[in-house]
Amino acid sequence: MPDTAIRTVLFDLDGTLLDTAPDLAAALNTVLEENRQPVMPYESIRPVVSHGGMALIKLGFGLEQDDPRFDPLRQRLLSVYRENISQQTTLFPGMEDLLQTLEQRGMQWGVVTNKPGWLTDPLLEDLQLYTRAACVVSGDTLSERKPHPAPLLHACALTGTAPQHCLYVGDAQRDVEAGKNAGMHTMVALFGYFTEEDQPHTWDADHTIQTPAEILGWLDDRQAVD
Repeated sequence: MPDTAIRTVLFDLDGTLLDTAPDLAAALNTVLEENRQPVMPYESIRPVVSHGGMALIKLGFGLEQDDPRFDPLRQRLLSVYRENISQQTTLFPGMEDLLQTLEQRGMQWGVVTNKPGWLTDPLLEDLQLYTRAACVVSGDTLSERKPHPAPLLHACALTGTAPQHCLYVGDAQRDVEAGKNAGMHTMVALFGYFTEEDQPHTWDADHTIQTPAEILGWLDDRQAVD
């Protein structure tokens, strides 16, 4: 019988491992205020957080990327965010229990995100997660980013885990695409950030979850079958 055990669980960062939306929303509203624009309700900002700074500027200012005002506003947004990167950000409810259980079982966990390293690393350090993670692969670690599978395959190399023994959990279609193209098991965190256009049940992930605890249930079910 082939060995199909999961040895490493990899997480997307924003909207999967961490609830970063409060700090990103605050940064956007700060930049809006600086430019004498009306602030936006948190509920309007949260769904687009996983799509990064460009999506937030497009949302807040209604600008396209080729507008000459776009990149200076994006850079200011990222600067404000970096200065306040962990003011309100927390692990999603139940995530700390999940991480502790994985660690107690001798399993590895890591992060693969499109967030640049100059934001990823200090955020994880502030939350005392950086040294616990078996790997941290950011959006600028390699020349390729998700949905390309290269960052996930790099995580495999760093953790010494074959792709078929990894589970990748994310909240965006690019996460599922990257995981599947890397040969990993994939899971969608439905507690993450989704726009009205997102249809996560059509992304062909192996599983969807409403809470982090369901990851353990999935792992236990697989072990029982094996």
